[in-house]
Amino acid sequence: MDDHLAAIDLGSNTFRLSIGRVVQRAGNAQIYSVDRLRESVRMAEGLDDQKILSQDAVDRAIAVLKRFGERLAGFPASSVRAVATNTFRVARNAHDILPVLEAALGFPIEIVSGQEEARLIFSGVANELPPSESRRLVIDIGGGSTEFIIGCGYKPIHMASLYMGCTSYTKRFFPDGRITEARMQQAQLAAGREIETIARLYRRTGWREAYGSSGTAKGLLAVLTENGFSKQGITLSGLKKLRKGLIEAGTVRLEDWKGLKAERAPILGGGLAIMLAAFQGMNIHTMQPGDGALRTGVLYDLLGRDSHHDKRDETVRLFVKRYQIDVAQAERVTRLALELFDQTDTQTDPRHVELRQSLAWAAMLHEAGLSIAHSDYHKHSAYILEHADMPGFSRDDQALLAFLALGHQGKLGKLHHSAVSRIHWLALSCLRLAVLLLRRREAIDSTPIRLEASDNNLDIHVNAQWLAEHPLGEYSLKAELGIWHKNELNVRLLEAAAE
Repeated sequence: MDDHLAAIDLGSNTFRLSIGRVVQRAGNAQIYSVDRLRESVRMAEGLDDQKILSQDAVDRAIAVLKRFGERLAGFPASSVRAVATNTFRVARNAHDILPVLEAALGFPIEIVSGQEEARLIFSGVANELPPSESRRLVIDIGGGSTEFIIGCGYKPIHMASLYMGCTSYTKRFFPDGRITEARMQQAQLAAGREIETIARLYRRTGWREAYGSSGTAKGLLAVLTENGFSKQGITLSGLKKLRKGLIEAGTVRLEDWKGLKAERAPILGGGLAIMLAAFQGMNIHTMQPGDGALRTGVLYDLLGRDSHHDKRDETVRLFVKRYQIDVAQAERVTRLALELFDQTDTQTDPRHVELRQSLAWAAMLHEAGLSIAHSDYHKHSAYILEHADMPGFSRDDQALLAFLALGHQGKLGKLHHSAVSRIHWLALSCLRLAVLLLRRREAIDSTPIRLEASDNNLDIHVNAQWLAEHPLGEYSLKAELGIWHKNELNVRLLEAAAE
């Protein structure tokens, strides 16, 4: 399985699994589809008015993910990425449900932000289209959100994720399946108001070609072409004809529409209303289908990580510039934190490699908050890292960075993170010690301490002569012991005899 990658898209309406084989040709890597699975789960239907996912929806998800997990048996964790989208973003009980779903699948699941979803969608579409330097508009109508992206080549220029989807709009405007002129008008107006927030910027930027990705666009395309409403692609005139036909029929019946799949019939009204509003708000006349989508973008993102072109590295470099971070100091702290982390007993932990990388990113960005204020800057850093749009990072990735940034100085009682375990506390201790030892913001000739970790003990070995020559260092290290008192780690300072 070394040359295979797998992506799982936990959408608001449908769960999809894509497996691709990586082929290297003339120094370039390409992904060829090997297998695909897709199942309608209708997660968005399971959200109640308090944004709580129902047990029925969770049970449907578990059943599907168990089947996906069986197909992925034997895949290494580094070759699989599962992403969850809008329904999981808004569900208040998502983090309670996630461990159960991960156990069913057998792999971690990331809840990605709307911006990250948009980035991955554009990557998936762009990688499946012929290369072009022209600007392209991609619209992806999902079950709970709709992404709008303008990009050139493989790089997005503008990205937006709007809180409207075919399932949520059907539930909101056509709850009993009845389609009337008034209801359709209300749905289009609601979608139009959402699109107004980005329409002017997008129209001003402009694009040459428009593409629709995922199920709604493909479903509409099939109905329009097979019923003679559009000769090629999705057209505004064709959408208006379909709208008229649905209102005249009053409901969506499979037997009335060629090309309509059973799973698409219940949510056709909501998807049509959003697409019409997008065409009118963006002045689109024709849209072509985009074969790639979120899962394809995830595969290419995995390929980039595997070939050491991780999007997250690029994001960190951009944040260093954006927040005017002292690069020399950040690099010193990063090197020392990693040196100390490598002295711990965490190498056998399967999370070691990824956590080591997260520690490096957190060390590079731990002073981002100084761009806001020096007072409590670590809190500002944590807020930025948790809430900013960080392409390539999942919500859990950002929560871990925020945990490390918030805890790199001060007391530890302020830290709250549901997934923190011993290895995370060890990583945090290494960052704290690196910042402490580099307080003078200049290089040190040699590392004055050595770490030894076992069970819940962390021993800091330090030469007694160094302590005698560095009273501030001695004071700071002993103060650090007090901070860790009654916390997850039993930190001890052990002095070696002076030579």
